Amino acid sequence: MTLPPNNTSGSSNVHEARDALGKRLRELRQAADMSGRQLAESLSWPPSKVSKLENGRQTPTDDDIRKWAAVTGSEGETEALLASLHTLEVQHAEWQRILRTGLRPHQQELISWDQRTRLFRAFEATVIPGLLQTPEYARARFAEGIRRLKLPNDINEAVAGRARRQEILYRPDKRFHFVLTEAALRFRLCAPDVMIGQLDRMVSLSQLPNVRLGIISFEAQYATSPWHGFWIYDNERVLVETLSAELDLRQPQEIELYGSAFEQLAAVASYGRAARAIINRVIEAFAPDTSEDGS
Repeated sequence: MTLPPNNTSGSSNVHEARDALGKRLRELRQAADMSGRQLAESLSWPPSKVSKLENGRQTPTDDDIRKWAAVTGSEGETEALLASLHTLEVQHAEWQRILRTGLRPHQQELISWDQRTRLFRAFEATVIPGLLQTPEYARARFAEGIRRLKLPNDINEAVAGRARRQEILYRPDKRFHFVLTEAALRFRLCAPDVMIGQLDRMVSLSQLPNVRLGIISFEAQYATSPWHGFWIYDNERVLVETLSAELDLRQPQEIELYGSAFEQLAAVASYGRAARAIINRVIEAFAPDTSEDGS
């Protein structure tokens, strides 16, 4: 498999931002006529830390920035450096940091964005979008996150929070366009009976007047590769979830890039009765397994 070019990856932009911050720190050190070892000794740091910060292999803390500026006589640069750091932190937020107090607070943050957004565009290649999930499917997804990231277990509160988020689907001033691959319908991420309930709910939600649900069948010819899922909030923000972090992209060129990718994916999807036919076909595929399980 060929990976996408770096200039199309949200994570690469994060690396570029970290590299740019590191280069600026190096410039300030060199302007102060200090070697990396001298700077490390003056701050009681191991020399490797200076190298990692300057080469973008480690993200500095606020305290690191302030100390660096002070020892290089660059206090006037402190606020600009901190602004660059905080922009980087917003772009690349590690799940361990976002979810350190549990799953529910993040659901609350998403609700605040839901309230201000008018058009939601979401593409998912492997999972059902959160706004469409049944409580049982959502519980399975949250349980996976708790296991993988060793998070505090507030799963009941998180499921309730997701259910509250879903109330927004019934607001006529909001519009939703979901595009999923057929694979996302078939991946066995929970028990077959839970999947059937989930798929049945999607059939119902696809008939809401403000919801457009597209399914890309296995037979469809892709115009752009379905590298990963992403959400576009109006034309203000793109969220991309990875195993370790959430990318929050707000640069106009990034939003435009993801908007274009979404339109190409949406163009090969099936809608309306054709989409529901695909979903019902998958339901029929799961049915024998639920019978065998005694469900």
